[in-house]
Amino acid sequence: MPQRRRQDQIMDLIQEQGFVTTEQLVEQFRVTPQTIRRDLNELAGRNRVRRHHGGAGIDSSTVNTAYQARKIMELEAKERIAKALVERIPDNASLFINIGTTTETIARALLERSGLKVVTNNLHVASILSAREDFTIIIAGGEVRNRDGGIVGEATRDFINQFRMDFGIIGISGIDNDGSLLDFDYREVRVAQAIIGNSDQVMLAADHTKFGRNAMVRLGNITQANHVFTDQAPPEEIRQLLTDNNVALHVV
Repeated sequence: MPQRRRQDQIMDLIQEQGFVTTEQLVEQFRVTPQTIRRDLNELAGRNRVRRHHGGAGIDSSTVNTAYQARKIMELEAKERIAKALVERIPDNASLFINIGTTTETIARALLERSGLKVVTNNLHVASILSAREDFTIIIAGGEVRNRDGGIVGEATRDFINQFRMDFGIIGISGIDNDGSLLDFDYREVRVAQAIIGNSDQVMLAADHTKFGRNAMVRLGNITQANHVFTDQAPPEEIRQLLTDNNVALHVV
């Protein structure tokens, strides 16, 4: 198959699914992984796709990538971030955990701790942590989003405001170069703002693909975090912003 035709078909798949893996494309087109990686790199160079570890996807400022695709995107980086973050969570701590596949990865790492008290608006996080009998898991009330198990709405925000916790663990969809934290659902944003406002320490977890990624709803600013965990050094503007505001940066 000519390269241009193959790349056009790759684009069709990505537009249909939101994200495709290198392995999926190798099987689909019966070519080598090196050929697919070259195709994806060329498409990324023309700003038609965004490269991720193990595949590629399309960014939108109005619609997030599908949940099942996000679960496997940058998974190795998310696991390193989760391990580093959990090392700073003591036993018997109280935590908020918000919506996202990164926070779900953190929840799995938290199973190594004991005696945690967790308030979450993420059904998947609650399910993961409920495996530990010594954990207390409290699920916020509100509207359940079928696509990802997130709980959002005014009732959710009001519920969160009843608590004051040691740590707020936050995932995010995008981070602008001015430090703006960006997401896709204004209802989710309002809940995350409540978590930030009611946490003694805010721990932001974001892999490198979130820096420079656009989304249409502004949540706040990266300077509201006490700790930022990521897998690659952020842009210089972000590093300077963190330094100026005494936010600890952890590159894992």
